[in-house]
Order: sequence, then structure tokens, then C-alpha cells
Amino acid sequence: MARENTKDVAPTRRDCMRYGGTIAAGGLLAGCLSGEDGPGTDSTENGNGYTVSMEPVGEVSFGEVPERWVAYDGGYADMAVALGQADGLMGIGSADRYYTYVYDELPGVDVDQSVLEEYPEVQTKEEFYELEADVHLYDPEMLINWFDWDDNDVDEIAQTVGPFYGNLIFRRSDDWHDYEYYTLYEAFEKVANAFQQTDRFEAFEQFHDEFIDSIQSRLPLAEDRPDVFLTFEGTEEPETFSPYRLNDDGTSKKQWRDLGVTDALAGTDIDNLSTTNRGELDYENLLEIDPDVLLVRGHERKSPAEFRDVVLAYMEDHPVGSELTAVENGQVYRGGYLHQGPIHNLFLTERAAKQLYPDEFGAVTDDTELFDRQRVADIINGEF
Repeated sequence: MARENTKDVAPTRRDCMRYGGTIAAGGLLAGCLSGEDGPGTDSTENGNGYTVSMEPVGEVSFGEVPERWVAYDGGYADMAVALGQADGLMGIGSADRYYTYVYDELPGVDVDQSVLEEYPEVQTKEEFYELEADVHLYDPEMLINWFDWDDNDVDEIAQTVGPFYGNLIFRRSDDWHDYEYYTLYEAFEKVANAFQQTDRFEAFEQFHDEFIDSIQSRLPLAEDRPDVFLTFEGTEEPETFSPYRLNDDGTSKKQWRDLGVTDALAGTDIDNLSTTNRGELDYENLLEIDPDVLLVRGHERKSPAEFRDVVLAYMEDHPVGSELTAVENGQVYRGGYLHQGPIHNLFLTERAAKQLYPDEFGAVTDDTELFDRQRVADIINGEF
């Protein structure tokens, strides 16, 4: 059968989305912007298209608002959900670090778990082609440095499937990331621009700022705040610990900075955990630092009680670990998500306040709520 002649056929919505990123000067996007298919989101002086910008990809042009999306990590997925875009989720690059259980506390907010189960590690070109997403919330430099892509691979997917639009922001210790970083809310705003959801973003930002202000107004004086050691150790019987530095402005540590804690590693030459630094400390090293609070990442699927019954209990029985001040005082807690978005951050800040200042905010194991779940759900669901 002869191939259909499409020379004079107007570009489809799929064509508009597929080519919106890197060849905006070409004729195809011009056809997308002509308005032949009716009015769209108009944030430019001419036509129905719009352009957004984010490092390291630069300017990205859309003929229509993207509907289908894939995110590499839970932080960017959480941003899209916060913007009311949960129905457009097609897959994720790292499902094991996307903690969707927080949505259970927000009426009317959820994501399709079957999508995450079917596409839990979207990292190959074949998967990008299969999913045909309108936008990929990935930092392409991460694909190049972590998954052996090259510039041609990135250009191929951006031009024939959909543009990349993301910046690896959860930490700031990778040597290859030599371009601008963003704070959580700077990145969130850029994602909101891509989905044309600035009203939701502004409502969320206002709620966040009010929440943080209310928490900070109740914090003890700086000299009365604890020294904190943040580490990764995913085993239930920890023997060594990979260190994080709290002075790294990555988004994964936002709640600790907002709560004004002191980095227990301040004044040391111990480097931050990254792909190029996998240093570890043993209990003898920790005893020299002896932090007031020990925060252990890698246990976010455990409840507070499960963590204490397993990980803390092991440390309490350890001949050296039991000598740590944090262990003696029972101040060993889960350390929070590596990838957090704006919804996650509200829950993690609430949890962290209880972990660090239980006398003021209540125990981490109780049901005290420090922010209005219904209000957050209303913003996400467009009721504001």
C-alpha cells in the first residue's frame, strides 16, 4: 500500500509538541502557532505558542501546553502533581525514590501506581520513543554523565519525541554540573511556566512561605539548636555511613536549612556524598564527631516506629554505636528524601520539626499536623 502523502497536511498536536523544543525557527512550529486548531495558551506577542527557559537546555518552545510527561526523579514528578498534572504521568526515571504515599493525606490527589510499575526506570531512548511524552522533566546532562548518552542522543529525542526540561537540583556536588542551579521554588516556577500553571504555583508558593514562617517563629535560639549529622546508609544493621554536608544548597536538604540546624561536620575536611565521592565513616569516626542528632537516609519506606525498632535498635546494641550521644538519647531518625518536590517538602519539614524539636512541635510518632492538608489539596485541585 502506498504511503499517504502528508505534504499538505496541517501539523497535528503531536507534531507541535514533538518539535517544539529545538527547531522553533522552522516551518513546522510556525504551523503550530498559526491558530488553525483554535486558541491555545498565549504567552507570546504573536501566535498561540510560548517559550520557556531553563538551564542547561535553554529556551524551549511549545505550540500547545504539554499534557503527557515523564520525570526522572520524584522531585520533578511532585512538581507536576502539585500543578494539577498527575493525569499526564507516563513514567518515571527512578520510581524507587518517588514517595507517593504522602498523597494519601491529600483529598483528591493521587497518581496512577500502575504507570509507575510499568515504567519505573525510563532511561533509554527506546522507552522515550515508546511513551511519546510531550515533555521530559530530565536534566539531559544527567543522562550524558550517568547513563552514557551523548549530545546526539539528547538532540534526537528532543527533536523527534519531546523536549527535555529539567535541572539536577537535589545536590550541588557533582563536578560536571557547571551551569546554573536553582532552588526548589525557582525550579518549580519554571516547571509551572512549562505547564502554564503560574496561578497554582503562586498559590503554592504563598502557602509554603506562610508555613515556613510559622515554623521558624517557633524555633529555639540558634545556640540551643542541635548539631546534625546527615548520612546515607540503607542497611538495617549499619556499620559505615556516607556523609552529606548541610551547607550544600541542594534541594534534598532544604528542610534542615529552614530549621536552622548546625552541620556536625562544620570545620572538618569531610566532603559531601556525590557520584565522585563515596567516602564512608565508621562508628569510631562518628564518635569523634558525636552529633546531637543522627539522620539516616535510605529508610523512607519504613514508618517512624519501624525505623526505631530496626535501625535504632541495632545501633543501641552496637558496642561502639551505643556510645553515640544521638543513640543514647534516641535522636536517630530517617533523613528524608533525596528527591523532594514542593508537596514532599511540606511533609518533610513538618516531620523534621518534630524530629528536632519535639517539645515544641510534638513527637514524630504522633498525629499532630503542622500544615493544612485540605488547603494544599485545594490548590493542587485548582480550588483557590
